[in-house]
Amino acid sequence: MSKQIQDAYIVAALRTPVARRNGAFRYVRPDDMLARVLRDIVATVPNLDQNEIGDVIAGCAMPEAEQGMNVARIALLLAGLADGVPGVTVNRFCASGLQAVADAASRIRLGEADVMIAAGTESMSAMPQIMGNKVSINPEIFAHAENIDIAYGMGLTAERVAAQWKVSREDQDAFAAESHRRACAASAAGLFDAEIVPYVVNSHVPGEGGVVRTAERSVAQDEGPRADSSVEKLARLRPVFAARGSVTAGNSSQMSDGAAAVLLMSEVALKRYNLRPIARFVSYAVAGVSPEVMGIGPIEAIPRALKRAGLALQDMGWVELNEAFAAQALAVMRQLEMDPARVNPLGGAIALGHPLGATGAIRTATLMAAMERDPGLRYGMISMCIGTGMGAAGVFERM
Repeated sequence: MSKQIQDAYIVAALRTPVARRNGAFRYVRPDDMLARVLRDIVATVPNLDQNEIGDVIAGCAMPEAEQGMNVARIALLLAGLADGVPGVTVNRFCASGLQAVADAASRIRLGEADVMIAAGTESMSAMPQIMGNKVSINPEIFAHAENIDIAYGMGLTAERVAAQWKVSREDQDAFAAESHRRACAASAAGLFDAEIVPYVVNSHVPGEGGVVRTAERSVAQDEGPRADSSVEKLARLRPVFAARGSVTAGNSSQMSDGAAAVLLMSEVALKRYNLRPIARFVSYAVAGVSPEVMGIGPIEAIPRALKRAGLALQDMGWVELNEAFAAQALAVMRQLEMDPARVNPLGGAIALGHPLGATGAIRTATLMAAMERDPGLRYGMISMCIGTGMGAAGVFERM
């Protein structure tokens, strides 16, 4: 007998601060970052029976080296969760964290679990290069012209998007400057405080008499936003991917480190623990596009997610559109005629950073915090482009 699809609700969402690559979290392991947010997300429900957790699903775009060995299971054990709690790592590149949320919600909607944790972690400080520790591209990519687009670097795809969608250098720099302005204003106003779990970084420093001592530093804010960013300063940066291009380090997302966790429950579990959810998971969609213009993936994914939700783009009061590059974010916004005021109201990845597989879960925490603050915000969306030519989008409803 088939079961009726049930709703999945988000009860809590927390994240670490996002640090610049080789910044505050330079020597912090990604599994330790993930363990920290897992401990904190479980602690939001003090009487939670951990044996009810159906799975911990963690997104990671480069699940190897320090991020390998099924980082989800390793981290939950490091966090001290019950041995009976399983864990699995998923990889959809930049959308891995959002994919984890969607997969966790699906398990609940199908009646396979009443309590799930979705998460994401990524240390770009630990990964020495974008391809990870060993470059092993399939030789067939270079042997056949029709496959060469798969090997394009992200920056080159952004240059192609800028050219095809006619996004000027001036517009890219203005967009980047605005991302920093919004992020700095939000941070100064404490709008990220509710979603951030301060992380204590331990370091060993020389003391008197040659004795090594341990120094502790609490990191409580994102490192990326720059209060001194301006269009004028950004205009002085040179293109980094094409000699006559327009994509620079200043109008691209920052390489970053961070982690996040999201607690989801069924209505049965909500009643059992007497909880009020923040939001309902409404819909999710992924779509493929040409790898050479991978940044426009949301153009295909967003309409699909909205159709499945029975909603229109105008219904979305808040959109977290990952700013992989200003060029691709502007192309998506213009193609779909998105309201700039509703897109990344607190800034995006250009200012806040983009720890790849963790970003979807991190932006879920930002959207959930916004929904808790604003009773008038009913629907929100998270969307991003994905390497090798994909897009993802998820829709949420405030409860």
